[in-house]
Amino acid sequence: MKLLLKKDVSQLGYVGDVVEVSDGYARNYLLPQGLATEPTDSNMRALAEERKQAEERRRLLRDGQLAVAEKLREVEVTIASAANQDGVLYGSVGRREIAAALRDEGFTIEPTAILLTTPIRHLDNVAVEVKLADDIRAEIKVWVVRSKASEEELGEEEAERGSEEAGREAGDDDDTGPGTPG
Repeated sequence: MKLLLKKDVSQLGYVGDVVEVSDGYARNYLLPQGLATEPTDSNMRALAEERKQAEERRRLLRDGQLAVAEKLREVEVTIASAANQDGVLYGSVGRREIAAALRDEGFTIEPTAILLTTPIRHLDNVAVEVKLADDIRAEIKVWVVRSKASEEELGEEEAERGSEEAGREAGDDDDTGPGTPG
């Protein structure tokens, strides 16, 4: 079925485009939602001005996305996370955490725009790609560092371990030391 789009439809077309779709898609989605109509001459003339306005909006949006991509290329974000002494995170750093860090830097990026194949599970610096449009992408650097609370816990563990080792050296924990038959 041929239809004239009244609004932009993702992965189908833009305002004023005449598209070929299945009858079911047309009857069950496009027509009831008011996204399309029949491609008559009067409908095409009525949508001509709206098409020009939509093209201008898309151009401005694209220019904005290109500007954001250019700014993002210089961005480095730091995310503090709890980690053990080997640098393995107790949790992981994923898309939401990176989006929140970008939000703190002044960028409004949806988590779905962050192309991260697997969550980050180690203290590291990782290059992460951000997809602003199908053909507009930017790479940012994400630094995952140990959180202050995690550093303090590690410091306490080291202190405890050091006192235990000092006690063993002095013979406190030795079962065969003085005073025990053996």
